[in-house]
Amino acid sequence: MQIGPYQLPNNIILAPMAGITDNPFRRLCSQFGAGLTVSEMVISNSGLQQHPRTLKKTDYSGEKGLRSVQILGTEPQQMAAAARLNQDRGAQIIDINMGCPAKKVCSVAAGSALLKDEGLVERILAAVVKAVEVPVTLKIRTGWDLANRNALKIAKIAEGCGIQALTIHGRSRACKFNGQAEYDTIRQVKRQVNIPVIANGDINNAEKARQVLDYTGADAIMIGRAAQGRPWIFRELHQQLSGNDISPLSLSEIKTVINQHLDNLYSFYGATSGVRIARKHIGWYFDQLGSLPSEQKTIINQAQEPAQQLALVNASFTSITPRVA
Repeated sequence: MQIGPYQLPNNIILAPMAGITDNPFRRLCSQFGAGLTVSEMVISNSGLQQHPRTLKKTDYSGEKGLRSVQILGTEPQQMAAAARLNQDRGAQIIDINMGCPAKKVCSVAAGSALLKDEGLVERILAAVVKAVEVPVTLKIRTGWDLANRNALKIAKIAEGCGIQALTIHGRSRACKFNGQAEYDTIRQVKRQVNIPVIANGDINNAEKARQVLDYTGADAIMIGRAAQGRPWIFRELHQQLSGNDISPLSLSEIKTVINQHLDNLYSFYGATSGVRIARKHIGWYFDQLGSLPSEQKTIINQAQEPAQQLALVNASFTSITPRVA
């Protein structure tokens, strides 16, 4: 998988996810073999570029591999300025968000709402590509709704503007994350453009990954929600897609991973914010491992200090009821 001058180590990519793909999570997924990780979306509003939350989203300290930053906005020159700023801050790839279906994003005509205005899409893409020297990639959905799937038109516009790779989530904006992703649109786009195409949506195991790659002809797959509470999915997929037997992590190894992740969150955000942000990750980890008594979940969620939270999480490993496959 090649993006501009960059050869990725493999074709399994971590999706940008707001509030999730921060520095600690990107580092963890890279450690387990993600071929590329993409930052959570960074708004292009010039007045927010020095905001502490914006700076945290583009903090690459301790990271290895390529630095890809996703930007969000609706105004071509503002998006171009945001791209230049992030390039200057160390981004090696700029990704443009035209795929987010969140109401608060689409209500201001950003994210996947842009798919309604193909002319504006072209102006944004052209402005951003012209503004930077690093490769620019684009993430979209199949269209605004099921009756208006225009991914192929957008893909051809993107290719004409110099976009170096295109990710397609196999749902329309109207679908949000409901129902099942479809891959016919991705297959159609891949057959008619010459830039790399990355397939996204509902890929959560090696069998599904193989089916999607074979059916669509996509150059790579992007993993989003399936990595929540399961960052080792990248290693598992790489092993299986390479024809090797999977080496599942033991419960003891998973405990070590969780401890590492929580420690990194505390270090990165500080004690108060680290504990708060860790809660959702802890929930996802235990959702993957099995069920916990509800009272134990409540106690963990009430923890206020890193040491207390970590101790409660570690003690909970004796209370897990494993899920039946």
